[in-house]
Amino acid sequence: MNAHDRGARRCILVIGTCDTKSEELRYIRECLEAAGAAVLLMDVGVLGTPSLAPDLSNVEVAAAARATLDEVAAQGDENLAMSRMAEGAARLARRLHDDGRIHGVLMLGGTMGTDLALDVAAALPLGVPKFVVSTVAFSHLIPPERVSPDLTMMLWAGGLYGLNSACRAILGQAAGAVLGAARMADEVRPARPLVGISSLGKSCLNYMVRLKPALEARGYEVAVFHTTGMGGRAFEAMAAQRRFAAVMDFSLQEVSNQVHGSVVSSGAGRLTAAGRAGIPQLVAPGAADMIDLPAWQPVPEAYRDRPLHVHNRLIASVTATPEERRHTARRIAECLAEAGAPVTLLLPRQGVQAWDRPGEALHDAQGLAALLDELRTRVAPPAQVVEVDAHINDPLFAATALERFDAWVREGIVPRGVALDQELEA
Repeated sequence: MNAHDRGARRCILVIGTCDTKSEELRYIRECLEAAGAAVLLMDVGVLGTPSLAPDLSNVEVAAAARATLDEVAAQGDENLAMSRMAEGAARLARRLHDDGRIHGVLMLGGTMGTDLALDVAAALPLGVPKFVVSTVAFSHLIPPERVSPDLTMMLWAGGLYGLNSACRAILGQAAGAVLGAARMADEVRPARPLVGISSLGKSCLNYMVRLKPALEARGYEVAVFHTTGMGGRAFEAMAAQRRFAAVMDFSLQEVSNQVHGSVVSSGAGRLTAAGRAGIPQLVAPGAADMIDLPAWQPVPEAYRDRPLHVHNRLIASVTATPEERRHTARRIAECLAEAGAPVTLLLPRQGVQAWDRPGEALHDAQGLAALLDELRTRVAPPAQVVEVDAHINDPLFAATALERFDAWVREGIVPRGVALDQELEA
């Protein structure tokens, strides 16, 4: 987006129930319009008579869910009715975005409205400003796998019933935030082919220090994702949208976390989107030997006798047992078997994360052997397995990954990079 685009008038989609939240929605619209924005107001209420006229009626929302409003209301169950309205709101919001009519979305609600808002946010591409003002913002009631990776949440303080000074302060901030984001947001449209790399920080996994400049020198843009739950969700979301020319998915501890019930998870879909989207994948079991825990909670009884690495006051990791690592390896193999594009699995024989080297807190030669053995056994053609006699953080590992990447470029599997002078001309 250039400076002229940022000066253009932005349109914000505002979503709420016009029968029960009319005062609040009117205030949001006034704030946005006073700041120079256009507003489209969508009513997702079902039963009441709205006292505020929307731009997109609940009848239109129901129709987008292939139903009439009477059919939605006739279900006789609030949850079922709002789930159907969520379907329509998500479909309608995506259509408005694809038609270029909206530049951001602001949603308002309690538990019911937040449930609907999560579906709307998930329907919109990464990079579209998405804000929800919710009475349950950041609550444990919200499953992490339903939170869009670029969703912004604000607690609707004092907002249960009608306007007040505290409520106005929050709603005004939300209006300003979504409009500012819509004015400044750049679309995710790289001029050069984009390569996605997963990693766990830089102290645990650091291959990207070598890979990023090497790929950029070849004419690629590189995006590195921090795989501590939401980072993996963002990685999967961009893969599902086919934003990547190729991926180097070398940090898979989110897969281990999901398999073994850790809250530090990206959901059951981790390691699936690129394959389903037909994106070539270079994969390695980086950090797949660990199970992550919240460092601010007591270590669960089942893990108290295991080696523990406390990374900071937020996150800690324990070693997975050999059998648990085999379980993780089986899940990795299942995901790779679904891929619709070339896959190469790199197996670093000397270790898969910084803390598993000899002398480090999480060193476990038997466990590493079990992980690698299960992957060798389970990952089958057409996926290729390439063993590297090195640690995942060693130069040889990065060099091997680049060799395979370069071979794919020569074979036409991965598009060639764009030189900097060509990018500037474009």
